[in-house]
Amino acid sequence: MSVQNIKIHDKDNVAVMLGDGKSGQWLKVGNETIVLKEDIAAGHKVALQEMATGTEIIKYGNAIGSITENIMAGSWVHSHNLKTNLDGKLTYSYNPLQTDRENKQKSSVTFKGYRRGNQDVAIRNEIWIINTVGCINKSAELLAKLATKELTTADEVDEIRSFPHPFGCSQLGDDLKYTQQFLSSLVQHPNAAGVLVMGLGCENNTIQSFQSMVGEVKDKKVMFFSAQEVDDELEEGLQCISELVEYANTFQKEDIPISELKIGLKCGGSDGFSGITGNPLVGRFSDRLIEMGGTAIMTEVPEMFGAETLLMNRAESEDVFHKTVHLVNDFKDYFIRHNQVVYENPSPGNKEGGITTLEEKSLGCVQKVDLLRLWMY
Repeated sequence: MSVQNIKIHDKDNVAVMLGDGKSGQWLKVGNETIVLKEDIAAGHKVALQEMATGTEIIKYGNAIGSITENIMAGSWVHSHNLKTNLDGKLTYSYNPLQTDRENKQKSSVTFKGYRRGNQDVAIRNEIWIINTVGCINKSAELLAKLATKELTTADEVDEIRSFPHPFGCSQLGDDLKYTQQFLSSLVQHPNAAGVLVMGLGCENNTIQSFQSMVGEVKDKKVMFFSAQEVDDELEEGLQCISELVEYANTFQKEDIPISELKIGLKCGGSDGFSGITGNPLVGRFSDRLIEMGGTAIMTEVPEMFGAETLLMNRAESEDVFHKTVHLVNDFKDYFIRHNQVVYENPSPGNKEGGITTLEEKSLGCVQKVDLLRLWMY
């Protein structure tokens, strides 16, 4: 019986197993029949031809590494016989992709969202508890549960939730500054209609210093208190959240132009199927959104290593290209400064799922956006 498989690109010299294969079973690949030389699990790669040591393995139409030993058609291709081609920093050149796609277009399409007082747009209307220090994670969690249970909220409040983290206690310098920057960005997030910032009182990330990081708040969105300065932090917290709920209920969903929608793209637990299932679907959605003037944000820069040129070639301008080069090289310099291997990814779980090299992981990752032109602001 034939084992199902997929050859992703015409140039590929490996196919992806869609089911577990046993030694001696055969594959139908185009007009060819290939017999498996060994057991190969679903999501893993099978060689489609005989290859000598040093031959580049092609997947997604691009090299994902080189073979370290001679192999036969039907052989399993993975960590035992495939290594990365990546080593150190690379030199990039601006080679813009020729495309028929226009830049951002105005569209009459709308979505239901919330317009904030500063004109930011949200898709949710929630109350968030942001604690300044990890020492009160459980107190904030308990407060969120009590508020959800005891406060009568109108339909406009979707959820009351806390955001536990282990930081803020004895941090110093840039370490503390970065924590404050991250937490303040949560405070300013438009999906949070109301925010309670809850401190303990003895941490380095004090309420006062954190307030200066958040900046001036012109509406009723944000409230602050330190647990050590009140008699009962739960009672005080419930009173604050009650006021925040009242404020959040003043917002109503309205039709908002799709050009104001921003989506974030993240890792979904990569395996050998990520680049041929979920990621391409997200990529096509992102493509359509950007064509209508919206924004797709891709993070996890190290998971672009090995596929970054595909993104660079889609830069809107040479200036954006150079910004992208700086973004990638800055991350590589970070690894090098700390004596870490730049290309040590993928993780053990990724490998178990069929991913062998960082090039392969990155090529699957950028399917989320590789149909797009790249903008950077």
